[in-house]
Amino acid sequence: MTTRPLLEVRHLVVEYGTGEHAYRAVDDVSFSVPAGGSLAIVGESGSGKSTIAKALVRLLKPTAGEVLLDGTDLAVLGSRELRPIRHRIQMVFQDPYGSLDPHLSARDIVAEPMAARGERSKAVRRKRAAELIDQVGLPTSALERKPHEFSGGQRQRIGIARALASEPDVLVLDEATSALDVSVQAQILGVLDALRRDTGLTYLAISHNLGVVRALSENVLVLRSGKVVEQGPTEEILANPQEPYTRMLRRSALEPTTMTGLKPREMVRGIAAARAAENAAAAAAVVA
Repeated sequence: MTTRPLLEVRHLVVEYGTGEHAYRAVDDVSFSVPAGGSLAIVGESGSGKSTIAKALVRLLKPTAGEVLLDGTDLAVLGSRELRPIRHRIQMVFQDPYGSLDPHLSARDIVAEPMAARGERSKAVRRKRAAELIDQVGLPTSALERKPHEFSGGQRQRIGIARALASEPDVLVLDEATSALDVSVQAQILGVLDALRRDTGLTYLAISHNLGVVRALSENVLVLRSGKVVEQGPTEEILANPQEPYTRMLRRSALEPTTMTGLKPREMVRGIAAARAAENAAAAAAVVA
């Protein structure tokens, strides 16, 4: 008996504009993710990654195709029909500051989705918000502080806690660590990994960083100019990419000048070894 994927995208098309001026940002993209599984969509800026993320959570309406969440096609639902389902698929945004209300405390930011879902008891909302803030690794002293009082990594933790407050089945991570330096990225990836183990969440990660992809996902889809280039198990694709574009992305991920923040000595050694292996493989290919 075949188990139906929790999230399935079929022949997704997203266009901006209409008629002869329409720009096709996503062109016939299909993939699926099982419950508790993880998929990363990777590609350069402008490849259509974030457009897919917005289509999944219906921040924009697909031009064509299906977005099936547990068998229900979100792409065709009206706003009223979407309302009771939206909580099941939530997004953590790239900008951990711009996505948080600067006038609210951390506790109120996290509690807000519970009120939207109909939880009337303020005491219950506040208690649950405190539990979620603790779950993402922030201290009790963070509860009454406002976004500007936190570092970027702390703000991203609040964004994750807010998404969890909706009790989602699927978490869409739209470049959720790209605004952070390397050491803080590692912390957030650790939080996300622990949450998935503890809760069974399904992840769809949008990234241009193959290091993040390796840490976060079991499977990867490579996107270029809105089209799928290749997809498969993460380790297999990254170890032996079949397409020149994927090989280019891998080389970029191993380039020290593209990284921000402090680089531990072990990381520098690893980068050097990986680059040497890349160069040796390229030289062998030329000789062959």
